[in-house]
Amino acid sequence: MTVLLDKARQRQTQVTGFILLALALLLALFLAPGAVGDATFRLSRPNDVWPVPNLIVPGGVFVYVASAFMAFLGVRLFLSGGAKWAPLILGIGLAVAVAAFLVWATAGKSFSLTGMLQASLVRAVPIALGGLAGVLSERVAVVNIGIEGMLLAGAFTGALVGSLAGGLAGLAAAVAVGGVFGFALAALVVTYRMDQIIAGVFINLFVLGVTSYVSSQVFQEYRALNNAPVFRAIEIPILSDLPVIGPVLFSQNIFVYGAFILAGIATYYLFHTRHGLRARAVGEHPRAADTLGINVYRTRYINVTVAGMVAGFGGAWFTLGSVGRFDEGMTGGRGFIGLAAMIFGRWHPVGALLAALVFGFADSLQQKLALLGTPIPSEFLAMAPYIATIVVVAGVVGRARAPAADGKPYVKE
Repeated sequence: MTVLLDKARQRQTQVTGFILLALALLLALFLAPGAVGDATFRLSRPNDVWPVPNLIVPGGVFVYVASAFMAFLGVRLFLSGGAKWAPLILGIGLAVAVAAFLVWATAGKSFSLTGMLQASLVRAVPIALGGLAGVLSERVAVVNIGIEGMLLAGAFTGALVGSLAGGLAGLAAAVAVGGVFGFALAALVVTYRMDQIIAGVFINLFVLGVTSYVSSQVFQEYRALNNAPVFRAIEIPILSDLPVIGPVLFSQNIFVYGAFILAGIATYYLFHTRHGLRARAVGEHPRAADTLGINVYRTRYINVTVAGMVAGFGGAWFTLGSVGRFDEGMTGGRGFIGLAAMIFGRWHPVGALLAALVFGFADSLQQKLALLGTPIPSEFLAMAPYIATIVVVAGVVGRARAPAADGKPYVKE
């Protein structure tokens, strides 16, 4: 059995090496010849207190060097079969490929790299919060496919209540509605032992149907109900004036700061508190936890309800943190990408947050490439976040292990 596993890992490593070699060849043959001129990345904004010079990269030279480096990584993997480092090497290779692609698109032009990084962080917020909701649910062995619906419910409620009573009331209502759907999911899968996938799909379809109907039948006629205020950026004194990292990290709205704070709180709760230890025990071995006096049902109810509240907060970003209005299906699959971020982050809050930054960067990248006027069709650019999701989960995750009881109902004897 061990020999078969070793052979499978070696074969997977060789496939990874072949992928890097193919990407290196693609860069050298198709992108490098077209990277004519220097790529200029602006690092400062016109009103920055401490401006820094632009980053200027020779287009063709950089792409050729990136191609050679990726070929080196690919050959190393293909020949050595070092399965242990294969996911890390693939991740480095993909990062280099993305950098080369960005230099190719910017050759002879310029754009704000700081603005792109800032947009990447903002676009990562709903994915990060969706991933965090997944972590909180699956750590107690409840698969939460309904995150997409919870995000959409939070966005809809935030727009409706925010239009009527202001941003803070809309935010509180979005969190509450997310908690209601989290509680409903817990009731379906914990008490009534409904299939967890079906329960999540039911929530997604129910929310999509209700919000689509109201959006088309009510909001079209009563536009004042869909005109919510948007939370402005909160600039942290002194820190927001720092070059590059200031506008990226310290000049954001409440949702960006909230994502970081919630990730920190969830990490502390799961790994440094008694209740978090109990929650993880419920996710790994619920019968043993029950034997020790832990109420498995209550623990699952609490965690899944809180996960719904986190998803509701993330859903409010779409309306109260972005455009100020609700549009049909505006979450665009971010809940499912959040689940991918959870897997990529190995069921850890910080890991899910970091993974969300990768997907947020891919989302921001496709918009920047469209602005730069690259010859790639817009439909293919729009696919970038989802392609990144597939590539990352399929190739970079490696041996990620879910909680042992994940997705399994528990019946108390």
